[in-house]
Amino acid sequence: MKSKVIFLIVVLLVLASVRSAAQSSYKTITVKDGGTITGSVKWTGPVPKIPAILINKDPEICDPQAKKKRDLERLLIASNGGVANTVVFLKDITKGKAMDLPEGRQFLNQRTCRYEPHVLLVPDNGTLQIKSSDPVLHTVHMSGSADYNLPFPFANKTVSRTMNREGTVDLRCNAGHVWMNAEMLVVPHPYYAVTDEDGNFKLTDVPPGEYEIEAWHEGWKVTGQGTVYDVMTQVRVQRPVFSDPMEWTRKVSVPANGTVDVKFVISEKRPEMAANH
Repeated sequence: MKSKVIFLIVVLLVLASVRSAAQSSYKTITVKDGGTITGSVKWTGPVPKIPAILINKDPEICDPQAKKKRDLERLLIASNGGVANTVVFLKDITKGKAMDLPEGRQFLNQRTCRYEPHVLLVPDNGTLQIKSSDPVLHTVHMSGSADYNLPFPFANKTVSRTMNREGTVDLRCNAGHVWMNAEMLVVPHPYYAVTDEDGNFKLTDVPPGEYEIEAWHEGWKVTGQGTVYDVMTQVRVQRPVFSDPMEWTRKVSVPANGTVDVKFVISEKRPEMAANH
C-alpha cells in the first residue's frame, strides 16, 4: 500500500512538472521594433442554411421582440463577406509582450437568453467572470478544458472562476434554453484576436520573425440533436449538436516596425487561403 502511495505521489509530481513547463514555455519580454499583423477572414461561395431554433421557453424574457426563433450565431457573415467570431492567433511564438487580451472577452453575460460575447478569450490561469442579466434560471455548463456547471437563479450576480487548463471550452445552458451556445479559448499568450463583425483582426507588438498563423472557427453545421435534462423541469429536451471546429494555417513573416496583411478566404466546400498583400 505504501509503495502505491509513493508511486501516486511521483506521478502527480511529474504531471505538475510538465504542467509548470507548459506554463513557462512563453516568456514575457520587452518587444523592440515590433511589427503588426492585420488581416481579414472572408467567406466565398454560397452561404449555408443554418436552422434557427424555436424559442419555446420563457418567451417574455428570451424573445422580447416576438421573433419566435433564435439564430444560433454559429456563422455570421457581413455584407462585405467578412466572417465574425473567428479566432486568429500565432501558433509557434515563444516570447513577446505581456498578456493584454481584451477584458470584454473575459466577461460573459447572459442577456435575453443569449451568451454575450459569443466567443471568449481567457488567459491560461486567468479569471472568467460571469453574470446573468435575465430574471430566469440559467446554467452555464462547460465542457472541454473546463468542467464547471454554474447555476444563475438570480439576475445580476457575478461569479468568477479560474481557467487553469489551456484549450477550448464549450458553453451551453442546461436550464431548457437549448439555443444558447458560446465558445471559450483558454490561451497561453496574448497574440490572439477575434475577428470583428466585418471579419477584420489585428495583432500588435509582434517580435520580428517567421511564424505560423492560424484562423480557428468553431464550426457552423448542425450535425444532430442531443438529449439533456432541463434542470428546472427535469424534462428531457433536445438541443443541437455542432460540427467540429475548422482551422486554416499559413506562414507569415513579420518585419521590424512594419505591417503585414494576411487574408483568409473560407467557403462551405473547401477552405482556402489567399496570399499576403
